[in-house]
Amino acid sequence: MKSDSRLIAILEIGSTGIRLLVAEIFEAGEWLVLDRADKSVALGRDVFISGRISRESFLECLAVLKNFQELLRGWEIAPRDVHVIATSALRIARNRDVFVDRVLRETGYLLNVVEGIEENRLMYLAVRYALKNDLPQFWRANSMIVEVGGGSTEIMLLRRGKMVAAHSLNLGTIFIDQQSRVVMGSTRFQERFLNENVRNTSEFLSSEMDLAHVRTFVVAGSDVRFAAEETGAVFNPNCRIISRDAFISFAERVKNCSADELVRNHRIPFADAEGFSLGIMVYRLFLERTAAAQVIVPSISIREGLLIDLTRGVEAALQEEFFSQVIASAVNLGRKFHYDETHNRHVADLCMAIFDALVYEHGLLRRERMMLEVAAILHDVGMFIQSSDHHKHGRYIVANSEIFGLHRDELNIIANVISYHRGPPPDPSDIDYIALQREERILVLKMASILRVADALDRGHSQHIKNITVEKKGEILVLHSPGNYDFSLEHRGLEEKADMFQDVFGYKVVLT
Repeated sequence: MKSDSRLIAILEIGSTGIRLLVAEIFEAGEWLVLDRADKSVALGRDVFISGRISRESFLECLAVLKNFQELLRGWEIAPRDVHVIATSALRIARNRDVFVDRVLRETGYLLNVVEGIEENRLMYLAVRYALKNDLPQFWRANSMIVEVGGGSTEIMLLRRGKMVAAHSLNLGTIFIDQQSRVVMGSTRFQERFLNENVRNTSEFLSSEMDLAHVRTFVVAGSDVRFAAEETGAVFNPNCRIISRDAFISFAERVKNCSADELVRNHRIPFADAEGFSLGIMVYRLFLERTAAAQVIVPSISIREGLLIDLTRGVEAALQEEFFSQVIASAVNLGRKFHYDETHNRHVADLCMAIFDALVYEHGLLRRERMMLEVAAILHDVGMFIQSSDHHKHGRYIVANSEIFGLHRDELNIIANVISYHRGPPPDPSDIDYIALQREERILVLKMASILRVADALDRGHSQHIKNITVEKKGEILVLHSPGNYDFSLEHRGLEEKADMFQDVFGYKVVLT
């Protein structure tokens, strides 16, 4: 190992197995995968049947983690450099907190159970890294990214390279197998059950972006990587391509294969063989609803996505692109509720100007800037329900929606910011606000204060104030705006809404 590098390990606890990745990270932000290992576990079978992790699976997972711990000691990787994540099975397990605590006590590993939307984020980072700039149509045409796992299916829709929607669906291979047994009484009807579920899902997705217009179909996951190795062609060092017809033909060949036949005829590891055909069938059914002529198969996973995330300082351009996708997803959520896009985007621009002028005062980072922009873009989304109390309706909509790239905790913060963009300041009786951590409540106050001022500057929804320059004069924040417009409405708006800003930052706001 070089002196300017360090070793890290990523452990992923999935529905069907525990997978390890060891990588060397260099100061320049580059990284190199040194080792991989995986071990099958029956975690998903437990959880999707009973809703709990059984004692046997508890012990099996702990034994695997301890074996990997011995391997990592050989690599001399410090415990702080071991990142452990868990996906769908742990997300829905009723006794997951006990499992997380047991892992911490017996291995010292702090286990992070990632949300479905976080899986989407990590997968997007990995896919984008794998594609690089070698696939121009990804940015010019409508695209769909799909990953089928044991417990869930992650789907992202992009319109000309911009995120439209991201969803985590209960459509994993183990889940499908169990549900088809319950609903149909036998696995003989799995194809019919799956067809109905994919059809219903596709109708829902097409309400956001017509799947018939999808030209680029990107799929991730170990199942489809085996198919790509058998029938695909190398596209770049991190991707393979399978023609549409070749993929459908492969799916037809393996549709009725047993696990033993898949192992014998297609060299698929037995641990992956059980749900292999179901996973391929899901990909095929979605593919057939698109106009894609080929299937793009990156040879990466969310483990590489996390690895990219850990080197975000050097992947600055990729991170900025990622933030733009978060904003695009927020815009599409607003459009779904027929919001006033011109006003909301204008208020967001004003927010960014004030935020950038007060970097020292608020002490917030780039990600918080993006969160404020999302809040500004969606601050009036509650108008869809009712004009009066639209700030409260907006909080409900955002808190119960999915925005690509945002954790549930971040959505709750943004929802609270929207709630306080008008009306009285936070009150101790507000349960949603008090439920936040202290640091989160301070963040809400800072962002809501800026949003209130920016919203007041477009009180009449006329966008008279096109640009502002910010000047600090003692305890006064002077906002200069060019033009000879009558700012009476804006001055009145500041009188009503700038009080929280003065309380939080100590500046009286003046518009000239």
